[in-house]
Amino acid sequence: LVQLVTSGGGSVQGGGSLRLSCTISGLEDTSSCMGWFRQAEGKGREGVASIFSHFEGNTYYAGPVQGRFTISLDSAKKTLYLQMNSLKPEDTAMYYCAASEGGAYCRSALPPDVYMDHWGQGTLVTVSA
Repeated sequence: LVQLVTSGGGSVQGGGSLRLSCTISGLEDTSSCMGWFRQAEGKGREGVASIFSHFEGNTYYAGPVQGRFTISLDSAKKTLYLQMNSLKPEDTAMYYCAASEGGAYCRSALPPDVYMDHWGQGTLVTVSA
């Protein structure tokens, strides 16, 4: 059974920082695609950042977060992180971590949510002006 447990959300003022964590268990594929997605109220779910577990240099970001967010993976701890700096009110959303059994998509691009096989429970990030 694959489980993703997300933590680290909260409320912060604009310009502030938060770090999200996602502990992954039960995922045996050593070449997996992992990522963060978000869904703002009234909007669809969108990709934020992704990383290819076999080669952690393969990271991709959505345009609005490029240069402000950093995705990383601690393979020993089996934990995925999203460091979010210079937060803006438009970053307010429920954030989800996700993983796929295969990593092919993440080698070259930010994957769509339909590509992901497993999802965490979500954590709310609220950024005030």
